[in-house]
Amino acid sequence: MATDQFRGDEGAPVTVVEYGDFECPYCRAAAPILRGLVEGSGGLVRLVWQEFPLFEVHPHALAAALAAEAARAQGRFWAMHDELFAHQDALDDASLRRYAHTAGVDPDSAAGPAAQEYAGVVDRDYRSGVEAGVRGTPTLFIDGELYTGRIALNGLRAATGLDRQG
Repeated sequence: MATDQFRGDEGAPVTVVEYGDFECPYCRAAAPILRGLVEGSGGLVRLVWQEFPLFEVHPHALAAALAAEAARAQGRFWAMHDELFAHQDALDDASLRRYAHTAGVDPDSAAGPAAQEYAGVVDRDYRSGVEAGVRGTPTLFIDGELYTGRIALNGLRAATGLDRQG
């Protein structure tokens, strides 16, 4: 979508979309692998994050998603993304405000009632995931196709065609 920020080059020929949850330990484990994929692609891969908070099993996932979207609105999504995963065990409002400050985001926008401004964005991402068949996190799509392999650098390099680039 036009409002999505991404990690990597805008004109990259391969797009990986991740539906993720900031309270999901598997998403946290996938984050450095996906970053490595993008950074090691020579500009051939970009990563787009879509919010998919599993609020029924992760009580702070929705609040974290709202904080991330507040950061996105201020051009600091990836800094907040990294903060949230670095401190996944503490995602209460006071902590979200601290992470926002560290990420260069207005802390008051990232938690509490002010963060509700971003509920529509989170809802849009979540609904697009449901429509695409996402059932858990992380779920990856590579150029629109569901990736079913293990989230490991070698497998992702093969799936994105990077292993054929030399």
